[in-house]
Amino acid sequence: MADPSTYRPPAGTVPDGPGVYRFRDEHRRVIYVGKAKSLRSRLSSYFQDLGNLHPRTRQMVTTAASVEWTVVSTEVEALQLEYTWIKEFDPRFNVKYRDDKSYPSLAVTLHEEYPRLQVMRGPKRPGVRYFGPYSHAWAIRETLDLMLRVFPARTCSAGVFRRAHQIGRPCLLGDIGKCSAPCVGRVSVEQHRRIVEDFCAFMSGRTEQFVRRLEKDMAAAAAELEFERAARIRDDIAALRRATERNAVVLGDGTDADVVAFAEDGLEAAVQVFHVRGGRVRGQRGWVVDKVEEVTTADLVEHFLVQFYGGEYAEDVPREVLVPQLPADVEPLSEWLVARRGAQVSLRVPLRGDKRALYETVQRNADQAFTQHKLHRAADLGARSRALQEIQDALGLPDAPLRIECFDVSHVQGTNVVASMVVFEDGLARRSEYRRFAVRGDLGADDTAWIEETIRRRFARHRSERGEEDGEDEEEPAKAGDGRRRRFAYPPNLAVVDGGAPQVAAAARALAELGIVEVGLAGLAKRLEEVWLPDEDDPVILPRASEGLYLLRRIRDEAHRFAITYHRAKRSRAMTISTLDPVAGLGDARRRALLSHFGSVRRLRLATVEEIMVVPGVGRRTAEAVHAALRGPAAELEPAVDPTTGEIVESDE
Repeated sequence: MADPSTYRPPAGTVPDGPGVYRFRDEHRRVIYVGKAKSLRSRLSSYFQDLGNLHPRTRQMVTTAASVEWTVVSTEVEALQLEYTWIKEFDPRFNVKYRDDKSYPSLAVTLHEEYPRLQVMRGPKRPGVRYFGPYSHAWAIRETLDLMLRVFPARTCSAGVFRRAHQIGRPCLLGDIGKCSAPCVGRVSVEQHRRIVEDFCAFMSGRTEQFVRRLEKDMAAAAAELEFERAARIRDDIAALRRATERNAVVLGDGTDADVVAFAEDGLEAAVQVFHVRGGRVRGQRGWVVDKVEEVTTADLVEHFLVQFYGGEYAEDVPREVLVPQLPADVEPLSEWLVARRGAQVSLRVPLRGDKRALYETVQRNADQAFTQHKLHRAADLGARSRALQEIQDALGLPDAPLRIECFDVSHVQGTNVVASMVVFEDGLARRSEYRRFAVRGDLGADDTAWIEETIRRRFARHRSERGEEDGEDEEEPAKAGDGRRRRFAYPPNLAVVDGGAPQVAAAARALAELGIVEVGLAGLAKRLEEVWLPDEDDPVILPRASEGLYLLRRIRDEAHRFAITYHRAKRSRAMTISTLDPVAGLGDARRRALLSHFGSVRRLRLATVEEIMVVPGVGRRTAEAVHAALRGPAAELEPAVDPTTGEIVESDE
């Protein structure tokens, strides 16, 4: 591990202007490339106290052994040079968008004498026009099969074309009218190319023009009593309409746009792109990217646009690019896109109308793709095994943490304090083992006190169910009266608290008071994803791509979600009951009876006095008081209550 001070440039030697810089390791390999409006300001941010740097930035500067830079004239030049160097050196610490699959496109080989329509994957080739990409190859083939009725262009390979030419007989598509058979001279080179050009024009969005032309031809054929030709044209029109219905209009102005959305967490991000051409969605692409440095959504947008439009899609820059956030240096990026397209490009955030609605659809797709990626990773047995082994090694545990419990506290300014306990066994959630705690409010507004109270109650219950307080054999798990194993009798291999050193110290005090020594303890801090251990001055930094860190984050996030859900329910219940507090003569039992009977304050508010009187124990005077209180201006609509348990549940109203 290198000390950044050993290769820090002397003061005043770094120019104060735009440029691109490269960090190299001890083997002279480029590990990071970046651009800056001011090289002096940007590079100085790397050479500061390591404790103030983000863990991934800290790892980069300690891996590097030297830094060098190149001065350029403008920020646009810096953007271009940064992209070139990222492509050339493939630095390990740069964000890289790697395609999660190879997407097919509908390709037209215009460079050939007889252009061919085909499904094509991989990098783009010169002289070939592409439509798409599409999610599935079968979608292209279905669309192409419909289109060949109207545009009977060649789709066969070079070998099939030569063989048909040699024997003077077309293939099956030529016999059934789905190919104009240029191989046997049914059409000339010029006629076949005209068919292909019409096909390209139709795919580019000029659909109504062709439909109107065919409708005129159909009317003319019918007027001349050529009913068979009119029927054939009618079927062609129907085929075109079916093909266009597959891509419904999403932008009424018929514009060309790419819509980009991100779903992300601290370590990874998923990006989805919808390609809209002529107002219709023509294709969709998706990536999952590792965050190898501390980046914001705006940074991700900039990295993505440079890598996407700087590579194989340089010729496909649309008129509009819709993104969730604009990068900080939006002007040079816009100039660069204009240079790539050779025409004006609008880079903006959609705020309203059809474009905002389409962006929200792309965002939902990004969220779904990110969720599926996480589920796939969580279901990987090999990844879970590596995660448990990495946690064991990093924390110095005697055994792999096959059972991990995580604790989190939720509150609003010290009110309605609750805590959660989630359980993961073998790297998978055991929701039947989840527990929640209502923490006493007299402990003060102190997270450490609440964590200590929660840990003490959980492990005191563990000792009780194990029978330690009664002198029972600790090796024999205690059982309930029906013979089932008691839930709290199982101790975890590792207890994780949401927080840093203070929270870990509080949990350690609770375990020490109870004499619990066989349980490992750690804390996961949110800001920098640091793992804290008891009595340690410095945290454990797990590698960014570590499966162990990924598992700990999943457990921490699940504990946070479970705590928040319970806190909201408890707060809503308190607010719901307080709505009926002013009603004279209405005690807690009758309040709960009313809410259990009607299910929610909304329904109780809509009830008549006679309907309220149906509830046992509620007379006319009380019913009138309840009716008057809920019809007042302070009445609120609250979540529903389960009529069997009295618990707050989500309402669909």
